[in-house]
Amino acid sequence: MTDPIFIPHQEFKTGLPRGRFRVIVNPERAQKYIKHKLFVVGIALPMIGIGAALALSGYPWAGLPLVLIGILLPRYIKKQAPKILLHLAQSDAKTYQEAIEYEILEVRMTEG
Repeated sequence: MTDPIFIPHQEFKTGLPRGRFRVIVNPERAQKYIKHKLFVVGIALPMIGIGAALALSGYPWAGLPLVLIGILLPRYIKKQAPKILLHLAQSDAKTYQEAIEYEILEVRMTEG
């Protein structure tokens, strides 16, 4: 197995779809990073609060979906964090650099 190497973002962006690199994502660190990067808690908590207020105010059909989305959104993002990170790393150089720097993402050359 080859060692991790530094790949410039543009080369990573063009080489990954062609299969030139092997990418290893640390799932735990990816979950924390994506949760912070996408401000998940800051979105989910107000949705739950507004949904609960609507449901208690006599609008349960408007409030309950907001509560459900507020509860399920962080779980979905947590489950999909490695895929989301890889997508963001391909499209944004800053995210790619941070993922490498924080040891969330490791890029290796493929053999052969």
